[in-house]
Amino acid sequence: MSWQAYVDSRYSLIGSGHVDKGAIYSAKGDSVWATSAGFTISPAEMQEIVTGLSGSYDKLYAEGLHIAGEKFVLTKAEDRSLYARKVSTTIFPPKKSGQNLTKRKQGREGVVIVKTTQAILIAHYKDGMIAGNSAQTVEQLADYLISTGY
Repeated sequence: MSWQAYVDSRYSLIGSGHVDKGAIYSAKGDSVWATSAGFTISPAEMQEIVTGLSGSYDKLYAEGLHIAGEKFVLTKAEDRSLYARKVSTTIFPPKKSGQNLTKRKQGREGVVIVKTTQAILIAHYKDGMIAGNSAQTVEQLADYLISTGY
C-alpha cells in the first residue's frame, strides 16, 4: 500500500471516519510522505512536533503547538504520542472602562500525533468526532507500521 493510502483509505486515517485530515512525515520531520489535501504543516511546525516527541514537553505545555497554521493546547504527552486540542479565543467587551476580557478554552477539534520507528503520523479530528476513537485509529496504525519495520 502507498503512503497516501495510509492517509486516505478505508482502513487507515481518513477512511476510518474518525479523522478528517492527516499526514505522514519522516521520523526526523524533514520529508512529507503523504498528506491530505489542504493539510500543510510548515517546517517550523514540524520542528515543534519533533522536539515534543523527543521528550521536551515543557515548552509545548507552556506555549502550545501549531499544526497547519492553527494553535493547539497540549493535553497529553507520552513516549511516542502527543495529544492536543484547538484553542478557541473569545474576547468580551469591558463592563466598565478598562481592558477587554479574553477567555481561551480548548475546543472540540484536536490532533493526535504518533511517532513510529521511521515515521510521524499526524491526524486532525473535527468537532463531532470522538477524540478517543481518533486516538485509537492513529495508535493502531502506528502499531501496524512498527510491526512492519516502519
